Amino acid sequence: MRFYEYEAKTLLRRYEVPLASFRVASTPEEAAATAGELGGTVVLKSQVLSGGRMKAGGVKFASSPQEARQAAAEILRLPISGQVPRSVLIEPKAPVAKEYYAGVIYNTLAKRPAIIFSDMGGIDIEEVAEQHPEHLTQATFSSLRPVSDYKMKEVVASLGITGNELTALTPILSRLARAFLAHGLTLAEINPLARLENGSFVCLDCHVDMDEDARDRQGALLQELGIGREETRQARPPTPFEIRGAQIDAQDTRGVAGRIVEFDGDLGLIIGAGGGSLTLFDAVRKYGGRAANYCEIGGNPSVSKACELTKLILSKPGVDKIAVMMNVVSNTRVDIVARGVIKGVVESGYDPAEKIAIFRIPGSWEGEGFKILRKYGVEYYDRSVSMDEAARRAVAKMQTV
Repeated sequence: MRFYEYEAKTLLRRYEVPLASFRVASTPEEAAATAGELGGTVVLKSQVLSGGRMKAGGVKFASSPQEARQAAAEILRLPISGQVPRSVLIEPKAPVAKEYYAGVIYNTLAKRPAIIFSDMGGIDIEEVAEQHPEHLTQATFSSLRPVSDYKMKEVVASLGITGNELTALTPILSRLARAFLAHGLTLAEINPLARLENGSFVCLDCHVDMDEDARDRQGALLQELGIGREETRQARPPTPFEIRGAQIDAQDTRGVAGRIVEFDGDLGLIIGAGGGSLTLFDAVRKYGGRAANYCEIGGNPSVSKACELTKLILSKPGVDKIAVMMNVVSNTRVDIVARGVIKGVVESGYDPAEKIAIFRIPGSWEGEGFKILRKYGVEYYDRSVSMDEAARRAVAKMQTV
């Protein structure tokens, strides 16, 4: 889940990352009042969950309250990547001498977090890596031991930075890494991290993403930031469809049946088994299918959860069929999922044999589950049919609709 910039800065402030005094305004009048309080030239930034704000016109400067009012009015009615701004962040314009980049990600190959640093900030780090690799450095570090300032100093010094800059930058990287580890983040990025004309440093912009699985552990933080449980934050505000999916998943602690991301296709997906969900979703797209949603089901959800998830997906306009697919599982009863899905289809007013393109969930209690599916004429497969082949067959069914 992604944080708005003002939320990310509020988090980093906890770790004493240097920040300018910023305020958030939801109306042009509030923006004008804030600009008057801050004084001088201010920058106003659209608060959306996507990048490209500057290019889209979502970042403006104002040298008076009147200009701030006009700029805020323009920003608040300007959609960016299809998103209407939640608010406007306002902070003093900084006299920048040089820009840097600092970020923390999780290196899946090394299975360790990694610090990334560049002395070319203000542009996409991917562009730096491709066109100016000599200006970028990175190193992994332990997620079990305390963050080492010495390790961070090595990273900064590897780009030839010395003296006061090295001394000032080192603790900023350390604090960013500590925030990353403490809150289950998947990304903590400052870009640009600016050295001002007086030699001090300040975080001008930052991005923070949190692992969805960390939500429960980070409940106090999310509550402090005003982030509700229904906000999925998939690089955009959640749709009503996604919010309803989260509510279904939260209604019962047994298993998972939800974690929905909405798309505009015609094949509804009830898929699961960890990475198998992504594998199946990609396979559907590979064979030309148009997914109506991504979701996850597993961990032995109740019949009612599987039923409500099925009804939700079938209620989405344009969904012609659903595909129920999962990897071989031992902790999810096939018969319970089958009962729930069949119940959801019937209660939605459809014939399971017509509405379910394919059912491929091998595993625990599969014999009982397959009996239920045979009773309703649903096409099903056991583990002898691969997940990739199951996705291909589901897409083929859609081509005959």
